[in-house]
Amino acid sequence: MPHVLIEVDHALGQDEALRRLKEKLAEVESTHGDQVKDLRQQWDGNTLSASCKALGMSLGGTLTVEDSQVKIDAKVPLAAMVFKAAIEQRVREEMSLLLT
Repeated sequence: MPHVLIEVDHALGQDEALRRLKEKLAEVESTHGDQVKDLRQQWDGNTLSASCKALGMSLGGTLTVEDSQVKIDAKVPLAAMVFKAAIEQRVREEMSLLLT
């Protein structure tokens, strides 16, 4: 499965960035949970491993929160790669808003 790597810089420090991301993920899960199936999330320190099925496709990857950067390494189906640029742009925009 192809990977999409997205890195977003921030100036919040690891703890605050992690707090905001966990809060946002809980919000997204509660508002869009009906569109996502088989959601699995596991935090190990500052790294989230997650997988789910959405729109009939399996998705997964990791999100790592560092002192000044958040790294997302997502595994996406080949069929979704036609939307790679749009996915990257949307994620960068949302992450930038969240982490400023």
